[in-house]
Amino acid sequence: MRYELSSLRFSGSACGVLVLAGLVVSHSVPAAADQAQSVVGAQSRDGGRQALAFLPNELWVHVGDSMTWTFITEEKHTVTFLKPGQVRPPFQAGCPGTSPDGSSYDGTTCLNSGPLVGGQRYTVSFPKAGNFRLVCLVHVDMTGMIHVLDPSEPLPRDEAFYDRQARRERSELLSDASRLERRGIATAERTAENEVSAGISEIVATTGGGSHSAAVMRFLQDTTIVHVGDTVEWTNLGPTVGHTVTFGIEPPDPVTAPPSPGVTADADGALHAVMGSPTDSVHSGLLRPAPEERVGLAQSLPGITRFRVTFTSPGIFHYICALHDDLGMVGTVIVQ
Repeated sequence: MRYELSSLRFSGSACGVLVLAGLVVSHSVPAAADQAQSVVGAQSRDGGRQALAFLPNELWVHVGDSMTWTFITEEKHTVTFLKPGQVRPPFQAGCPGTSPDGSSYDGTTCLNSGPLVGGQRYTVSFPKAGNFRLVCLVHVDMTGMIHVLDPSEPLPRDEAFYDRQARRERSELLSDASRLERRGIATAERTAENEVSAGISEIVATTGGGSHSAAVMRFLQDTTIVHVGDTVEWTNLGPTVGHTVTFGIEPPDPVTAPPSPGVTADADGALHAVMGSPTDSVHSGLLRPAPEERVGLAQSLPGITRFRVTFTSPGIFHYICALHDDLGMVGTVIVQ
């Protein structure tokens, strides 16, 4: 089943509970009080276009409130709060580990939902006033902010504001992803005859709460026809999402699995494999650019964004992105 954020509806009760597309935010004030809600991500019907964002990503609540995020896409996300100054951990490590649903966060320890998808929910309560940064550990630059106010202070946003904001941002981000898809196809066509864009993504908005990204989880184009002896090149065209090019057997953990034995590095840093049969198994490793340079941090090593395969025999070679094949990110090379 695929999920889309298509409508946002609110309902109230005497105890102050509001529901937004399956989201629940509650606190012990009258139902007329302002509330803040968020969903995690949005996607097109086929899953190929993704909005990598908390919608909305800046929210105001009162001390003692609890908030529930609903993960409506099939692309994995996390709701993660780190301690001030904490180094962002690898995705697999959590912050460390995961925190039970219904945990509270006051800024003194990290809190992590773990990866959730397809309608799963995660609730956090806020017992202390403060401004708390929210991140997704799966996607860099997918961030948000929760402002927790004393109950005596009014909330600056109402239900209608969040409703409109989430609708508008979802529409804009998925529209941006459609534009990126066209760019990914055009870039491959003008780069080389046997070029494939291995996904494309872009940070398309920065708000008061953080960053939003749009992404295309597709090989563009997904079918390539070549001759024996030709080389096909795949390039990841985005800073926010990693992809793989995987033929045959999928490694247990595609994120950390190194390139297959026999994969070498060309002079320009691109990885290169040779395939002689459609039954061969070849894994590129994670294709992802280096993180953006930031003041106060050491310069990153160059990332690996390109993977090449030379085909030495005819056949039909099927491949996938081992991270996003469940979203339909699959491709074929036909060697004549």
